[in-house]
Amino acid sequence: MSENRVDATLTAADQQAVMTAINTIREKLPFLIDLTTDERRVLPKMGDKSRAFVSQALDMATQNSDFLPRSFDVEEMRKDVELATSLQTISAALTQLQELVEDTYLAVGSEAYMAALAVYNYARSSGKGSALDNLLDAMGQRFARKTRPSKAPTA
Repeated sequence: MSENRVDATLTAADQQAVMTAINTIREKLPFLIDLTTDERRVLPKMGDKSRAFVSQALDMATQNSDFLPRSFDVEEMRKDVELATSLQTISAALTQLQELVEDTYLAVGSEAYMAALAVYNYARSSGKGSALDNLLDAMGQRFARKTRPSKAPTA
C-alpha cells in the first residue's frame, strides 16, 4: 500500500463542533446573498486594480461631496467599501480552509479507495469457493462495464 498521508480521526463531537462553528459564521453574516449565474455574470467585478480605484473614489466623495447629487449616499458607499474589505479578508481565509479540507478529503478518500481495492484483490485471489463469493460478486459490480445499446444499421 502507498504512503498514508493522513493519519487522523474526527470524533462525532469534533465534527459537531465544526458544524456549529460554520453555523456561527452564517449567523454572524446574516446579510449573505446567493446570486444566480446570470447575476454573477453581469455584475461589474472589483479586483485588485479596482480596489484602489474604489478607495480613491470614496476619498474624493468624502472630501468633495458638493459635486455629488443629493441622492448619492456617501455613508452607504463607505459601508459598502468597509464591508467589501472585511469580506475579502474572510473570503481569503475561508478559501484557504476550503482548499485544505478538499485536499485532505481527496487524499484520505484515495487512501480508503486504494485500501478497498487491495482488500478486494486479496479476497479475489484467496477467497474463491469460500463464503466470500456473494460479497465478491457484489463488490465486483463496481467494475462491471455497462453495455451500450448498438446503433441500428443505416440503409
